[in-house]
Amino acid sequence: MKKYFYLSIVAVVIFIIDQYIKMVFLNGYRVDSDCISLILTLNRGVAFSMFSFLGESLKYIQVGVILIVLIYLLYEKEIIKKFPIPIGLILGAGISNIYDRFSEGAVVDYIFWHCGFNFAIFNFADVMIDIGIGVILLFTYLDFSRRDIKQ
Repeated sequence: MKKYFYLSIVAVVIFIIDQYIKMVFLNGYRVDSDCISLILTLNRGVAFSMFSFLGESLKYIQVGVILIVLIYLLYEKEIIKKFPIPIGLILGAGISNIYDRFSEGAVVDYIFWHCGFNFAIFNFADVMIDIGIGVILLFTYLDFSRRDIKQ
């Protein structure tokens, strides 16, 4: 039960932090530098604006995907017991981005890397999703490596 508590706390904290940062940019904050610009952009698609042609349907598809993943995680409780913090990061950030789709009509992005090359514009939630996935992959890899060594 403690694992669900940690997962919930992390998800709520990430959601609140992400929504606060997005509110700052929605209120006009902007900074430009040689390598990174912090500038409001509304992304109607997903990563690299893919699937923007789906329009309003995209937010309902994403809600469906999140619900399917949550149902799977409730069925496979071992995954939550093993990775409560990274799942909390992913869940809080994912819900925050979906919340944007309902409140703003698109995901609020604001970090634009343009030092040497132009990279996709992203936000804090995207970084938290990447970190959560990275931690799960790393610990899964290390777990498999330990199994191979023992055999």
